[in-house]
Amino acid sequence: MHRDLYLEERRQEILREVGQRGRVTVAELSRQFSVSEVTIRSDLQALAECNLIVRTHGGAVPAARGLYDLSLASRRQRQVQEKSRIGEAGAALVADGDAIFLDSSSTALAIALHLKDHRHLTIITNGLAVAQEMLDARDVMLVMLGGTLRRDTASLVGTDGLEMLRKYNIQKGFFGAHGISLPEGLTDVSAEEADVKRPLVAVCRQVVAVLDATKWGQVGLASFAHPGQIHSVITDHHAPPDSVEQIRSLGIEVVLV
Repeated sequence: MHRDLYLEERRQEILREVGQRGRVTVAELSRQFSVSEVTIRSDLQALAECNLIVRTHGGAVPAARGLYDLSLASRRQRQVQEKSRIGEAGAALVADGDAIFLDSSSTALAIALHLKDHRHLTIITNGLAVAQEMLDARDVMLVMLGGTLRRDTASLVGTDGLEMLRKYNIQKGFFGAHGISLPEGLTDVSAEEADVKRPLVAVCRQVVAVLDATKWGQVGLASFAHPGQIHSVITDHHAPPDSVEQIRSLGIEVVLV
C-alpha cells in the first residue's frame, strides 16, 4: 500500500512501475495507489502527452525510445561524441576563479572532464559522478548539495540544502535536460530533480543549457527553467534548424558544436 502521494509524486511512481514491469494496467495501478481508475487514466494520459509512456487498451507500456531509462550509466553511452564536444564548449566558458553549478546530467559530467586544470574554481553540484570525477582536481573546490540519494541518476535531491547557496555568487549554471521546447522551456522527467534545479536557475547569473540534438522538442514531466531564464544553449549540429531559430528569436544564444 502506497502512502498518500501528491500528483507529481504519484506520476513519478507510475513511471517507475511502467519502466520496471514493462506493462501496467489501469486496474492494477488503481489498487496499488488507492485512487480511482479515472484518476489513473488521467495520470497515464499526462505521461503519454509527455512522450514518457505509450497508452494501450486498459493500461500502458514504456515509450518506444526508452525515455524512462534514467540510469547514469546508460545515459553516458548515448551521443558520446556529441556530449564530449558540448562538454568542451561548456568548459571553455569557465574562467579560473569562477563559481559554477553542474547538475547530475551526463552532459554536465562531460564538462567536468575538461575542468580539472582550472585554478581557484568552485563547482557546486548534486551529481555524485561529477564529485567523483573532481576528486583529483586539487585546485578545484567542490561543494555538494545535501539531500536524499537517487540511485538511478546518481544524484542528491531535496531542497533542504539549498539555503547554503546564498553565500555563493554563481557565475554560470550548466543544466542538462530531458527536453527543450516552447513554451515549456527546460524540462525533466523527474519532479525531484526539477525541484532542485528550479531555485538554482534563479540564482545563477547565466543559465546555460547543455543538451544534444535528441532533446529538442521533447517535453518532460516538470519544467525547471522557462525560456526567459535561459541565456544560452550548447548543442550539437544535428539540432533541428527550425527549433534552433525559434529559440534564437527569443534572444537566446545557441552554440552548435
